[in-house]
Amino acid sequence: MIIFVKAKTNSKMEKVERTDSLLDNETHFKVFVKEPPVEGKANKAIIKAIASYLKIAPSRVEIIRGLTSKEKVMEIN
Repeated sequence: MIIFVKAKTNSKMEKVERTDSLLDNETHFKVFVKEPPVEGKANKAIIKAIASYLKIAPSRVEIIRGLTSKEKVMEIN
């Protein structure tokens, strides 16, 4: 499954919001993380947040596009 994530780093609290609530599929999310976008810290936090939200192991989540961008494309295996 492919999902699209808009990353919000340096947030005061961590949370995941679904942004396509009117549609039947869950493919677009906003992810708020406390970590700064330095040395991959935010990417790791985003992976953990998405995995926790979807109730899956973080090893099943992979960023396939947008490692240095706020707009990320992730694959769930």
